Amino acid sequence: MSATTMIGKQPVNPWYREPWPWLLMAGPFIVIIAGLVTAWLAVTSSDGLVTEDYYKKGLAAGETLAKSHQAEKLGITAGVMLTREAMQIRLNATQSFEQPPTLNVTLSHPTRAGMDQQLLLKRSGDVYRGEMLLPASGHWLVLVEDEAKSWRIMGSVMLPAAQESVIGGGDSAKPQL
Repeated sequence: MSATTMIGKQPVNPWYREPWPWLLMAGPFIVIIAGLVTAWLAVTSSDGLVTEDYYKKGLAAGETLAKSHQAEKLGITAGVMLTREAMQIRLNATQSFEQPPTLNVTLSHPTRAGMDQQLLLKRSGDVYRGEMLLPASGHWLVLVEDEAKSWRIMGSVMLPAAQESVIGGGDSAKPQL
């Protein structure tokens, strides 16, 4: 017996030999495959922005704000100068405070964590100096803390910079030369 039958004078193929059922089934099949691929990606990939100790980091945020408020209360500003081989910081304050012998400086890129640098700058007269490799041009975040971590100031600089950039103390702060 033949796989095709005759209706009237036209042969009729079985359903699986017609293109329309396959075309109609292709859409749901593609959605199922896409769903499986998405589920596989969700299970195997890392959630880079979620940390394991998010609660402790949330508590530390309060301490970080307190350090920033302490620097604001003292009126601390930092004039940051970056050259090809070194970083130089000049601290100024509206209130009297004892300038520490060293500063901890973190230079970080907002989107590329692998380019971040940490420096220990030593005091030499009225400026702090330390060697570093000049990072790539663009927007950089500068975090300056004393070694006791009792205050901190943070600001952004655009590289390359031909002059000293001032961070901390509000927008109206100017470095004292």
